[in-house]
Amino acid sequence: MSRETLAEQGQRIRNQLQHRTDTGPTAASAVPGVSRLTTEVAFGAVWSRPGLSLQDRMVCTLSVLSVLQYLPQLRTYLHSALNIGMQPRSIQEIFIQCSIYAGFPTMVNALNLAHDVFDARGVDVPETPMPDDSLEALDAKGRALMQKLHGDRSQQGYASPTNTATAKLYPVAIQYGYGEIWHRPDLDHRSRMICALAAFTALNLTGQLEKFMPSALNMELNREEVIEIIIQTGPYSGFPKALNALALAEQVLI
Repeated sequence: MSRETLAEQGQRIRNQLQHRTDTGPTAASAVPGVSRLTTEVAFGAVWSRPGLSLQDRMVCTLSVLSVLQYLPQLRTYLHSALNIGMQPRSIQEIFIQCSIYAGFPTMVNALNLAHDVFDARGVDVPETPMPDDSLEALDAKGRALMQKLHGDRSQQGYASPTNTATAKLYPVAIQYGYGEIWHRPDLDHRSRMICALAAFTALNLTGQLEKFMPSALNMELNREEVIEIIIQTGPYSGFPKALNALALAEQVLI
């Protein structure tokens, strides 16, 4: 494949996303070769790959930009997400899901930015009723999901009931992470797993990746899709992190 072919593929993807038609060019794009670099690498070599839909790749990208707080780039991709038909509530849920892994401040900043973009484009965000479960109900839902996701591994490592240090915090993660956030409406479990894998790769959380990669196969994802999710993060959080995660996938996803 030639660079010209990559450039053509990349430009087709940019056109599908209507990338930067809403935000305009940046000063960086005026630097010689930069626009060609991003078109060929990010859009031509990565976004154009088979194995994931454009929307799945957008879920990955929004997750990475959110957890790393690359807010100027996140603004641009919020427009592109809307351009390919993603629903505003689903976009909001991506940031909420990622807050489990990168912290609530990242969620607040990303949601505020999304609000500005939705408002500027006149996008109505429907109000979605939220369940009001007790802590006991959240704990039960959380433990059931952990078992579905991780099986026997749900009781290992920091999740072990015998770990007296993590036992001071992990019940909160069970109740509010697995019990509430994973069950929120407007983003399905498969998409939430994509968020998790992309976030773990971007944040270099090897232990969590090792745990969640096999679990992704229980969430309607297959081995090749998991690999594509990791590849998608490369242009945004760096190739070393993606390559490390791919090497781990080769060991874990046998």
